[in-house]
Amino acid sequence: MSAHIEARGGTTLTDLSRRRVLQIGTAAGAGALLAPALPGQGLAAQALPAQAGARTFAPAGPIRPGAVFRPRFRWWWPDGLVDPREIRREIDQIADAGFGGAEIVAVHHSIRDKSVLDPAGHGWGGSAWNAGVEAALDQAKRRGITVDLTIGPAWPAAVPTLTPDSPAAIHKLAYGTVTVTAGQTYNGPVPEPVSAPAAGVTARRLEAVHAVRIDTANSTRKETGLSRTSWQDLTVQVRDGAIEWTAPGDGGSGGTPGGDWVLLSYWRRGSGQRPESGPHSAPDCVVVDHFSAAGTKAVTDFWESRLLTPKIRRLLRQVGGALFEDSIELETKALNWTPDLPAEFEKRRGYALWPYLPVIVRKNENAVHAYEAKITAQVRHDFWLTVSDLFNEHHFRALTKWAHSLGLEMRAQPYGLETDAIESASIVDVPEGESLGFRNLDDYRALAGGRDMAGRTVLSCEAGAYQGGAYNTTWKKLLRTMGGAYAAGLNQTVLHGFSYATAPGVAWPGFAAFTPYNGTVGYSESWGPRQPTWRHAPDIAAYLGRVHQTMQAGRNRVDIAVFRQKGYTKTGIGAAWVTAAGVPLGWTHQFISAPLLDLPSATVSGGRLAPRGPAYKAIFIEGDRFTGMERTLPLATARRLLQLTKAGLPLVFLGDWSGATVPGVPAEGENERLRAVLAELFARPTVRQVAAEADVPGAFAALGVTPDVRYAASSTLLNAHRVVRGADHHYADHYYLVNGKHAETVKPPVAAVDHDVTLTRTDRRAVPHRLDPWTGELERVAVYRADGDRVTLRVALRPAEATIIVLARPGRAAPHATAPHATATDAPEIRYAGGRPVVRSTAAGTFTTSLSTGRTVRTVIGPLPAPLAPARWRLKVEDFRPGATAAETEIVHHELALDGLKAWPDIPELADVSGIGRYITTVDLDASWSGAYLELGEVFDTCRVTVNGRRLPPVNLFAPVVDISPYLRRGTNTIEIEVATTLNNRLRVSDPGVYGRAARQPYGLTGPVRLVPYGERAISIR
Repeated sequence: MSAHIEARGGTTLTDLSRRRVLQIGTAAGAGALLAPALPGQGLAAQALPAQAGARTFAPAGPIRPGAVFRPRFRWWWPDGLVDPREIRREIDQIADAGFGGAEIVAVHHSIRDKSVLDPAGHGWGGSAWNAGVEAALDQAKRRGITVDLTIGPAWPAAVPTLTPDSPAAIHKLAYGTVTVTAGQTYNGPVPEPVSAPAAGVTARRLEAVHAVRIDTANSTRKETGLSRTSWQDLTVQVRDGAIEWTAPGDGGSGGTPGGDWVLLSYWRRGSGQRPESGPHSAPDCVVVDHFSAAGTKAVTDFWESRLLTPKIRRLLRQVGGALFEDSIELETKALNWTPDLPAEFEKRRGYALWPYLPVIVRKNENAVHAYEAKITAQVRHDFWLTVSDLFNEHHFRALTKWAHSLGLEMRAQPYGLETDAIESASIVDVPEGESLGFRNLDDYRALAGGRDMAGRTVLSCEAGAYQGGAYNTTWKKLLRTMGGAYAAGLNQTVLHGFSYATAPGVAWPGFAAFTPYNGTVGYSESWGPRQPTWRHAPDIAAYLGRVHQTMQAGRNRVDIAVFRQKGYTKTGIGAAWVTAAGVPLGWTHQFISAPLLDLPSATVSGGRLAPRGPAYKAIFIEGDRFTGMERTLPLATARRLLQLTKAGLPLVFLGDWSGATVPGVPAEGENERLRAVLAELFARPTVRQVAAEADVPGAFAALGVTPDVRYAASSTLLNAHRVVRGADHHYADHYYLVNGKHAETVKPPVAAVDHDVTLTRTDRRAVPHRLDPWTGELERVAVYRADGDRVTLRVALRPAEATIIVLARPGRAAPHATAPHATATDAPEIRYAGGRPVVRSTAAGTFTTSLSTGRTVRTVIGPLPAPLAPARWRLKVEDFRPGATAAETEIVHHELALDGLKAWPDIPELADVSGIGRYITTVDLDASWSGAYLELGEVFDTCRVTVNGRRLPPVNLFAPVVDISPYLRRGTNTIEIEVATTLNNRLRVSDPGVYGRAARQPYGLTGPVRLVPYGERAISIR
């Protein structure tokens, strides 16, 4: 029975992440290493198959990730204008291509005239929509994949049962203003708001009227300065919408003589925001209040009454999946508001909000007034902290609890506002980021900190959205983009996206949610059978599934927790020294915020924070990067840090903290109490305070804090580490290693790496194995040095290429389990074969190898034939063209004879062709060819290789070299290389109004293609 991994689990929700439990079958019994869930963790995964053969550790078959690990799609529907039969076909297409599920979302930015979608009869949330959802869930159950549902159409969360004036709709606080000269009287209507109401907003409520003297000493480049001590509340003086008031001539209370005043009014009214690119229903949906229980109840009430039909309820429990909310893009020209905000602010912060509203209100999302700089920053901090509290409590906690009642998880992109997204990531079951909006890997590390401290498993990503990338995005580009994100904690990919087949008025190749976009090439991508590369999509899905499986196994292990005073993400802001200098040396880090230190996991054991989770070795605390590096720290956090360091946790502070302050408005004596706690904290032996970034690594070293992974010199290599406990209570370490991120945009470009890497092993009897994420083959590494809990081995990766190293005890049934390994060699490669190490080389020579037994041996590789470069090829092309309808594709066949390889645009017959090309050649080999690699050179985009009618395992797109030895025979051999393209070149001519400006892409196999012979000889081990 082949090594096999699949998901299992019941449909009753206690902790939905526990559904990720695996069932493993192997050819060996006692030798198998099973990795069940650690207490409270969300996933178990296979550490190793147990048996080995000539070339791989698991000859019975490659590791095949189950559906729970495989990538998913954002599945775009034109609202409810869908055919349930087509929905079932598309579920089959997704499953047949090896993907694990889809997220249904109503999105149709490409369609300008929304009336063609019939919002009244086929809108989101109506009977037609529900029929489509029922079909999707039912077919997903049949195919064993998941379906997620967004909580509203597009984004932000909205329902059609509200009007903009409804109490549960999102509101804003708009301000009005009039300037009054000192000593003069204003007698007239309360100032009207400076911003006009949105469409459909008819009601408003006057919240307050204030007067404040202008003080230019407090002005900034964008904000008018005001005198805080001059503030007056005039609300009670309003009569029938008018007010009479005389501006003090002496500057008012505490003011200086003279000066103009501003009379400010504050109007609460509906924001009027609708979900993106509507209408999606009739009446159109209205965005809900994300800061109140009423707003969340409007969502759940609509679902309970209109969306959760008996069949959908039943199917949701059977299929599983999640409710999903996209990024929180609450767009308003004023200040987001909720009716209870003033009362909640005073209750939580201990002082009234009203005197500070002048410096809180906004116009076009920017503050307009300022008091003295310090108090302004403090109050704004307290305001957004209150908003964050309400957002997390009333929105995410409530929705997560409700999702659980349905048997679902809650997945969300918890950012977009000035709120603590790190805390939000600890609340929802599955936090999610996005490759388009995230600026660098630290944005992922912020969400990963919340996930790991909460004891959850999955960090998801909306992956592969590129502006102008429609129908020209390659799988290689997507994998380059995502490679580094996995090293930052990402372990689930939701691809952007898969479009429903058709909609009224669309052009070939069918409906696409984001293209055309404003009449031109839109956002990528509409994957699916319309794309030539879809034929090879199962290879991509399996690759990503193996990466996800590795990165969901066991528990994450991270070197450093970086404390962040504000838990924002999608900012691109990193950490001093660690991000820029530590990561290139092998260090790993995440970001945490104050609420995470109050979680049950925030304990210390063995000098580690959250020992059953990320097991941070230290906390690094620097100034607040969002407020000019001010040394701020909540008093409660400082006390918590003191408790943690007394329990043995190392802390490193950067900068001068002698004048540290609390981040908001301090209570009486609070700053002095903070400094006293810090003084006690700095006296602890496990705490270091350094003046400059350059001193940070020395502080870590003095505290005995070292990284789990080490490189001898700065490298573009990135890493992630997870620890898995097996059924036999032995531990395995899973390391994901990738060479850089966004290799196509880094300047200078990322180069290949080839150097030693030192890894930490939890089990000192563990030995290294290498898992090929493309083929799923796992083999023991034959060359390494071991010293206590450290293992050093060579890692060679091309740009964007990844590999997985597993440190675990070999199965007793493995024929090489007791064979010695090499500790040093000048041979190009040493592998295990037939239970012993062998030298492999593409050149003749004598190679010296040091063995773990202490022996040094020489191995001779004799003469080899010269490499062979096929000169002639037959090229058979399937040319994708518009068919009879927008959703149909016609295939036109071409066959050409090539005397050399060149890109399709350089071949007149193929200049504007998109499709699939099969390159066929023959080579004659004699008995001197005992082994050979096939080097493919340059390939655009995906490819597969067949030799003598037998398909080879998937090709590593970043290192397209395959071992074809098992498929060759003496005499004539036929080699076929199948290459698939994007649709870009065909769309340039079939739809020039939209795609005509796109440049031709260099499709095809351009090589050079070579057969390179190699020799193998066993190393003498006696």
